[in-house]
Amino acid sequence: MADTTAVAPAVSTVKPQLAGRTGGTGGGSRGSRNVTSGGRGSRYALRFVALAYLALILILPVGLIIYRTFSSGLGEVFDALGTEDALHAFRLTVEVAVVAVVANTIFGVGAALLLVRHRFPGRRLLNAFIDLPLAVSPVVVGLALILVYGSFEPVGRFLGDEVGIQIIFSVPGMVLATIFVSLPLVVRAVAPVLEEVGVEQEQAAWTLGAGPVQTFLRVTLPSIRGALAYGVVLALARALGEYGALAVVSGRLQGKTQTLTLFVQDSYENYEQVAAYAASFVLALLAVLTLVIARFLRPKDETR
Repeated sequence: MADTTAVAPAVSTVKPQLAGRTGGTGGGSRGSRNVTSGGRGSRYALRFVALAYLALILILPVGLIIYRTFSSGLGEVFDALGTEDALHAFRLTVEVAVVAVVANTIFGVGAALLLVRHRFPGRRLLNAFIDLPLAVSPVVVGLALILVYGSFEPVGRFLGDEVGIQIIFSVPGMVLATIFVSLPLVVRAVAPVLEEVGVEQEQAAWTLGAGPVQTFLRVTLPSIRGALAYGVVLALARALGEYGALAVVSGRLQGKTQTLTLFVQDSYENYEQVAAYAASFVLALLAVLTLVIARFLRPKDETR
């Protein structure tokens, strides 16, 4: 009985302390609720700013182009896109883009393998030069091509007189300009994947007697197909929308060296607004389709 009476005062003194601690815990939970509500408010504010920015920069201009395109009716749109100049501009745009993408795909895979799998003098310089088209203005690119391949320059004069190929103010010059501006995209898409994959599987294939071509087709290419497809689609989108370099090297000859981007500006300046809006809509639609295709071509583990 003595022990029980001794413990009772101690228990009574502990209860107020527990009550105080409980009150403190309640205040902490209220503080955490305030922090959570503040974080939620900041998230909503950031979402609003991001959506407003995208709306002003991207959604509103593209939406206006779509509205202006079909405001006069589908008949005028089809009539504007069915002219001989518009069809030629569309065909030339696709031809130049396809040739440039094929060339950059071959170069991009080879350059990525060279930069990732080999160490050699000048490797860093080559790596820096590959990114040069991202920093140089396309107009400067066009001017540089004129200085090299112009009809009055040594290289251009030799190609024109001896080989019979005119580069500037013709389709070959447009292909060169498009290749230049879209050069880094395939390389930069494939190189990180090659670094991540490593060389173990390739070395195992070599050990089993596979040759370089067989190893590339059965081991290397399947491991980079997602990144390669993504880089190809990015290069295609860049090539389809190129304007600056083509405006310099093409000569903008209607029905001869006029791509779809040049057709848009010439039509708008000549007050053929329906044709300009319709061609702009086609370019925007091609850009969206290329991005959708890139999304589906990438492996499932990369899209998560």
